[in-house]
Amino acid sequence: MHLRGNTISSAANPWLKQLKRAASRGTTAADGLALAESPHLLHEALRSGIEIGRIFASLRRLRDVQAVVPAHRRIPLHPVTDRLFAQVATTARSQGVLALVRLPDWKPDSVLDGLTLALDGIRDPGNAGTIVRSAEAFGASGVVFLKGSAAPTHPKVLRASAGSLFRMPFLQRVGAEELLDLARSRGKILLCADANSGMAVRDAQLSRRCVIVIGSETHGISPLLSSASTAVSIPTTSIESLNAAVAASILLYEYARKILSE
Repeated sequence: MHLRGNTISSAANPWLKQLKRAASRGTTAADGLALAESPHLLHEALRSGIEIGRIFASLRRLRDVQAVVPAHRRIPLHPVTDRLFAQVATTARSQGVLALVRLPDWKPDSVLDGLTLALDGIRDPGNAGTIVRSAEAFGASGVVFLKGSAAPTHPKVLRASAGSLFRMPFLQRVGAEELLDLARSRGKILLCADANSGMAVRDAQLSRRCVIVIGSETHGISPLLSSASTAVSIPTTSIESLNAAVAASILLYEYARKILSE
């Protein structure tokens, strides 16, 4: 790890401007590098062995970062005043550490190697990231981010995934027809979470051959995917529907439970 220049103390600093722009828009920075903010995400990026382009640390966290990043990684480290770091932070309360990381480039065969999650119109970054975290926890092979869903490189999606996006295979900006082609060419069965109809989850044949489509709470599953899928419902009492991330997690848990019991 190498300290790069003097402490960034001016809002006019080119790197600071780029970080602020990416954070406010929920996009990537230079060269497609994603903003991974927090000591935890830095630790997960190091543990996962992904490319880390640069690290920015507030002065109060500088020594902490220097202590955890191996010297042989030779990652440029930029100190930033605490006041300015707070301006580029993607969280309401800055944790003083932000790394620019490159997410792995995955191939469809890796993503669809086992049970796969497909996010259909999941625009909320917190929901999208939480689903990826549950997918890793319960043994899914990958996640497909369909067009119209939050991007896996969005800083808030990364944060909600708690580092799972550094390891969980994924595809992004996939169209509905493309998903159907990918699934059919691999003999996959499509299931979709439906709050109002379909077989109960306990009766669903959840297996490695399945692609589970999770739609938004507002718009549900797109008509094309709905017509090609078997609906699966989660019985509830007193409420009409579940949060998308909660529903996905329950389906994933049920899959893991059945696989482990075989």
